[in-house]
Amino acid sequence: MNEPKFGNKIRHLLNQGAPLDASISAKLRAAREAALARQKPESAQGETWMGGILGRLGGLSGLSLRLIVPVLALAIGLAAVYTWEQRQRAAEVEELDTLVLTGDLPIDAYLDRGFEAWLKKRASY
Repeated sequence: MNEPKFGNKIRHLLNQGAPLDASISAKLRAAREAALARQKPESAQGETWMGGILGRLGGLSGLSLRLIVPVLALAIGLAAVYTWEQRQRAAEVEELDTLVLTGDLPIDAYLDRGFEAWLKKRASY
């Protein structure tokens, strides 16, 4: 028997259901009605957008722990990387200035557009 035929047989058997006594059926119906009576009615207005977000994050305390702390850590990390890059740039400019001031170069070298590239290449030696 192939898979689709087997699935159809199972579906047919499940749709027929199991024969139940009247007493079991009555108990099941009573239990279902009791469960429905205990169920809280849904609010007519529903949740607002912000209330839904705060509810998923665990309220205001969850918002501070789950959202603010990682965002703050990310901001501190980005600031540290930015500061490090700025210091690296300043060190490169300082090194270029030192090479210009201490080197023996002809005046034409200062007017050349590729002078900075030449200095960087020379500094890498």
